[in-house]
Amino acid sequence: MWQAEIRIDLDAIRDNVATLCAGTSAEVMAVVKADGYGHGMLPAARAALAGGATWLGVATLDEALTLRRAGLTSPMLAWLLGPGLPLHEGVEAEVDLNAGSLAQLDEVVAAARRVRRPARVHLKLDTGLSRGGSTPAEWPALVEAAAKAQADQDLEVVGIWSHFACSDAPGHETIDRQLAVFAEGLATAERYGVEPRYRHIANSAATLTRPDSHYDLVRPGVAIYGLSPLPGPPPAGLRPAMTARARVALTKRVPAGQGVSYGHAYHTARETTLALVPLGYGDGVPRHASNAGPVWLGGAVRHIAGRVCMDQFVLDCGDDPIAVGDVAVLFGAGDDGEPTATDWAEAIGTINYEIVTRFGGSRVPRIYDGSAGVPSPEETAE
Repeated sequence: MWQAEIRIDLDAIRDNVATLCAGTSAEVMAVVKADGYGHGMLPAARAALAGGATWLGVATLDEALTLRRAGLTSPMLAWLLGPGLPLHEGVEAEVDLNAGSLAQLDEVVAAARRVRRPARVHLKLDTGLSRGGSTPAEWPALVEAAAKAQADQDLEVVGIWSHFACSDAPGHETIDRQLAVFAEGLATAERYGVEPRYRHIANSAATLTRPDSHYDLVRPGVAIYGLSPLPGPPPAGLRPAMTARARVALTKRVPAGQGVSYGHAYHTARETTLALVPLGYGDGVPRHASNAGPVWLGGAVRHIAGRVCMDQFVLDCGDDPIAVGDVAVLFGAGDDGEPTATDWAEAIGTINYEIVTRFGGSRVPRIYDGSAGVPSPEETAE
């Protein structure tokens, strides 16, 4: 009998991507970085491609090379590239690489020359997030250098891109401002003879709310896993793909006034039944879900009683007939009344991205349901 597990509905990922594809005339890049937001990078990528995505997006070069070694041949972009990486391996594997500064562009050119083939490059313009990418002041120099490298056949500028700061707040004044900076940056690139096939700025939130930002390619991340980055009810057609659950390991009756878990941050209000659930912060449960995290058990939503421990937490179940072996669902699709990852995020003051991503790489096994993107035996043994 299983003790705890993370279940991933691959068909939900496929269908979420199909929904996103139906809502745009642009191509769709499914973002599968951070081990597919905790869902498993390879099976999530395969399911996304089955749903109609034509691109894959990752943060690191290692992530991109892992996808290539697994046999995925679709176009893919890797964008978080520190200095000194073996970029030539990415060039050889036909991984598109980001360049948001002259120094990054120089490294990509050197990598291309090392393997004697043009690199596929996306130039990033910082339109207002103030994170990665070239500032507007430095943009003309970057574009000019890229145009020269393209003429020298050291690279092909496949894309120009940027990233929104506040698209998860529809109507925020920065959205239009960033789109204007992006349009100006594209015009500058055109003046230098750089007219890439792909222009992209829309993340999940903009994919859902700003069709005028879609250009040639959109980059949904959390939305492909069925979670919304937006306030309010989730958009129609998106279904959460991850369920986290465990079986009750022990129950006990305790008197009123009993302190529970480390530090006795919770005390029972009356004689009650406590249920021990074998999941903790070592598995991905946020420690700041102490006295707050909602859990479905015995037909009701309960909240973690006391502090989350490394391997376990406790629920106060009152007089309900909870038994060892009963299934406690931390979050899922919400079909049967169980909390969702968004409910968890709201309860503890974070975002649903963090909730699901925490469970990636934990000691709790991931079990895959559905037929889309069925993992290899090696993946199921992870």
